Amino acid sequence: MRYLLIPVTPFEQNCTLFWCENTRQAAVIDPGGNVERIQRALADEKLSLAKILVTHGHIDHAGGVAALAELTGVDIEGPHEEDRFWIEGMPQQSKMFGFPDVRSFEPTRWLKGGDKVSFGDVELDVLHCPGHTPGHIVFHHAPSRLAQVGDVLFHGSIGRTDFPRGDHEALIRSIKQQLFPLGDDVEFIPGHGPMSTFGEERKYNPFLSGRFG
Repeated sequence: MRYLLIPVTPFEQNCTLFWCENTRQAAVIDPGGNVERIQRALADEKLSLAKILVTHGHIDHAGGVAALAELTGVDIEGPHEEDRFWIEGMPQQSKMFGFPDVRSFEPTRWLKGGDKVSFGDVELDVLHCPGHTPGHIVFHHAPSRLAQVGDVLFHGSIGRTDFPRGDHEALIRSIKQQLFPLGDDVEFIPGHGPMSTFGEERKYNPFLSGRFG
């Protein structure tokens, strides 16, 4: 499997393409906006979009989902249904954050922990990691030792928990009980900023070592 990061929206959110090298089928994770930029990346890599995956319902991650699904006709998978209220409130989020009019959507398939997502010859594991939002999920590709973690964990930081139904204790639990056991060598793509490894964050992230938070 290969991947490409496509920064989108004024929040520089790491929209991510994962694709199967054998079939050139791709999944786009968190198309928050700038749909034309995402389509251009697919065309440049000569990829066929198979599905849209969503980690959680915040507008910078999911604001372009409805438009991209309408243009391509592909299925939408994720997040967990606990984030339904965020997705149904997409028009309100649009006004709050000054985005152009953004429509809500209904996923083809809500995801839960233990589910699998596949495209081409690639299969991703789904982990339910609440805290930043109640329905946040993470996509893990075990053979590549790679995860897309959305806004659960960042290089040197963790996701905010001051939004509606955020939960700091649940977030720390998600990181320590769901992500870190995957292995110190697993690289992760966060929702914003540079990549890191779980080992690096387990040792040095001040929010996880008791120095902050």
